[in-house]
Amino acid sequence: MRALRRLVGGLLWILGAVLGLVALLLCLTVILLPLGLPLLRLSRRLSGSAVRLMMPRPLAHPVEELGRSGRKVRRRVKSEAPSPPRSGKKVRKQAKKLRKALARG
Repeated sequence: MRALRRLVGGLLWILGAVLGLVALLLCLTVILLPLGLPLLRLSRRLSGSAVRLMMPRPLAHPVEELGRSGRKVRRRVKSEAPSPPRSGKKVRKQAKKLRKALARG
């Protein structure tokens, strides 16, 4: 699977580079400038997609990977979190407990 992703990423990268060169040539002529600018934007998107395909998943999608491992921590902290206090002294005490629970996990 990894080899297939890299192969597709490489092909997309080559396609994006060729499309970028064509877009630059179109941008040189004033008449074809309206065609060259969208093609240049498309080539940038293709190159970005190609790089993301070639990277490992945790590097390409760090937020999704954090979300997967962070669910367990969130459940544990939520279960250990106290109910909302009413006075200032209780607030400080419960905040201290919560900081300790977060430091453990």
